Amino acid sequence: MAEMKNLKVEVVRYNPETDTAPHSAFYEVPYDETTSLLDALGYIKDNLSPDLSYRWSCRMAICGSCGMMVNNVPKLACKTFLRDYTNGMKVEALANFPIERDLVVDMTHFIESLEAIKPYIIGNSRTPDQRPNVQTPAQMAKYHQFSGCINCGLCYAACPQFGLNPEFIGPAAITLAHRYNEDSRDHGKKERMAQLNSPNGVWTCTFVGYCSEVCPKHVDPAAAIQQGKVESSKDFLIATLKPR
Repeated sequence: MAEMKNLKVEVVRYNPETDTAPHSAFYEVPYDETTSLLDALGYIKDNLSPDLSYRWSCRMAICGSCGMMVNNVPKLACKTFLRDYTNGMKVEALANFPIERDLVVDMTHFIESLEAIKPYIIGNSRTPDQRPNVQTPAQMAKYHQFSGCINCGLCYAACPQFGLNPEFIGPAAITLAHRYNEDSRDHGKKERMAQLNSPNGVWTCTFVGYCSEVCPKHVDPAAAIQQGKVESSKDFLIATLKPR
């Protein structure tokens, strides 16, 4: 049986019904080499503070629910292990989002941004009785990397521009737009480009690149945004040269 150690975990708590501002609470948590932050939060809730609020679901970095700040870095709690934080751990709600309670944030704008770019196949008229769409490996390769987003919001917590401008549609939304724009089965690029070309679209990004560093699925939203800027520039050039 693995040897158990103890780690002091600082959790920034906030209850809008009783608190005027977030405050820190400290908990001694037993851990071994396999203990994740999500396990630690479960221990705190079950044994030390039953009213602790946080989101979680799959426990395997698929659902994207358990995003939070760990020592000021956006992380998934299920992929973060106490063994790597022997000097102490500070856990906070995701940066750049309004806090609802404790580690739970309001992701309304995030969800609305995803909806706005229409992240689905548009204009494909095939019916179930017809043969399926066929794609070559090269066609799939154009968008495959950008299809792995799990909507965790870590890239928004990392993005300094989203912190300055909460109306920015953000890295994940732009990445999903680019993913479908590059899909050979889709015919909705014109509809999405209206969002990408908007004042809160691709040009809000200043290419810091931190969004790609923190992405737990290695989607590389920074690359998708820069490719989106290229497409936006093409749109502008065509609009300038096109006869009115």
